[in-house]
Amino acid sequence: MPSTRRPTYRGGSNASGTGSRPPSGGTGTDVISASKNAADAASGHSKNTQHPQKPQHPQGTADIGSGKVLSFPEPKGKRRRRILLSTIAIVAVLMAGIVAAAVYSPVLALRTVTVEGTKMLKPDQVQAALAPLQGKPLPQISEEEVTALLKPLVQVKGVTAKALPPATLQVHVTERIPVALVKQGKTFQLVDVDGVQLSTTADAASVSLPVIDGGSGTLPKDLFQAITAVLGALPADVLARLSNASAASADAVELKLDDGQRIVWGNAGEKELKARVLSALLKVPADPKNPVNVYDVSVPRHPVTR
Repeated sequence: MPSTRRPTYRGGSNASGTGSRPPSGGTGTDVISASKNAADAASGHSKNTQHPQKPQHPQGTADIGSGKVLSFPEPKGKRRRRILLSTIAIVAVLMAGIVAAAVYSPVLALRTVTVEGTKMLKPDQVQAALAPLQGKPLPQISEEEVTALLKPLVQVKGVTAKALPPATLQVHVTERIPVALVKQGKTFQLVDVDGVQLSTTADAASVSLPVIDGGSGTLPKDLFQAITAVLGALPADVLARLSNASAASADAVELKLDDGQRIVWGNAGEKELKARVLSALLKVPADPKNPVNVYDVSVPRHPVTR
């Protein structure tokens, strides 16, 4: 009957260099018994020693050692800003393209010029002066360019231009207003308040404007400007009743009506007030028993008739 006694073995090497021999049939090597868990731990330790495993990272973090970075969700505010900036850039590019197309498009080339506000000038005179603009795109035509082309027409004091797509330019002319006729020999020059000669005529009676007679010589500039400043302040109905204007000095301007009545004006100061006072006096019904020969508005707050 086999023995139930379990033999015990010890390692082949000990402090004294001796030990019990293994039973018959042994290999001569030491045998160490261990549990399965211990074996697995030993095996794992061996593998980790030879091939160390990469540390595991929680989801959503970056693996710095391997150079791989996980993608994080973009913040909503940043995404909105990016979309907004992209939209603005796209719109700006589209607008630039539209503007460039409008500025250089032959579809908007000028073909028609309409003229308003002319009395002394004829519309075709203005159109002829603006002929160099024909075929030019409307967005490229400036009011300054129109004004420069009309500058040789002395009757033009100011001008405004308006583009009417696709091919029309509307021009409104403000003409100089003639206020007097200046006698020069046998002819008469129509002049405005600035003394600009607008036209000439040989028949003064055909124009309802006062005559400034400079005599045999040229009227001094200061006297001429004093007279034209006064005439420029008068309303049209009063201006039409004047026959002539004169000035002994810049402070002694006198006017004369068609019926022979004189107007003592004085200097050019307070000309708007003097014009209103004179207009009111001329509307007063005439008294045959006490006819008025002189209207003195040189002191407009205290006018005198005699």
